[in-house]
Formats: sequence, structure tokens, C-alpha cells
Amino acid sequence: QGQLVESGGGLVQAGDSLRLSCAARGRLFSNNGLAWFRRAPGKDREFLASIGWKADSTVLADHVKDRFTISRDNANNMLYLQMDNLKPEDTDVYYCEAARQTYGSKNAGDYNSWGQGTQVTVSS
Repeated sequence: QGQLVESGGGLVQAGDSLRLSCAARGRLFSNNGLAWFRRAPGKDREFLASIGWKADSTVLADHVKDRFTISRDNANNMLYLQMDNLKPEDTDVYYCEAARQTYGSKNAGDYNSWGQGTQVTVSS
């Protein structure tokens, strides 16, 4: 059974950058679409970015597409989210998720595996 482990979160100031990482352990996710979501307590998951298994197709949410970049390294079972020009409204818990299919999508229902999340806090 596989496990996704996020890391790289922290406390930063507005305008700073962070790079989140997600390690896939115990099961290979190289054939799965992967994505980053975020969720505040009591709210629904918010799609941020997805990437297909070949890393040749990415989808980013409109509100982050100018600041966030998603990438993956299948050889090392890693997923990344580069976040630039962070804003206080980016404060949230960030999750990497693995899809049932090989492609990424915006639909939260397409994902059936996720990690424990990593906290990102952006101060103004």
C-alpha cells in the first residue's frame, strides 16, 4: 500500500517563495496523475495544480497559474509545487494527491490517495 508524504511548508512573509515536495513511498505512483490541493479547516478541498503521469500535461487553477508551478520526478517518485510571490490568502494546509487515472484533473473525486498535508502560513 502506498503513502504520500508532503514536506516543505512553513512560515514565510508575503512575496516569499516556497517549494513543496511530496514523496511517494511503498507504492509507485509513476503511472498516476498527481495534483496539489489545499484545504482550510471546515472548507472543501481547493484544486491548485495537476500533472499527468508523463509530466507532459499540467493544469493550474486560474488564481495561481501565474505564481505556482507543478512538476514531478518519476525516477525518484517525487512531486513538487513551486510557489512564488506568496500571499496571506495562500495560508492553508497543502496536500498532494494521486489520481485513479494516468492524467491529472481538477476534479477532487478523481483522486483516491493523499498525504497528511503540510502547513503553509504567509504573514503580511
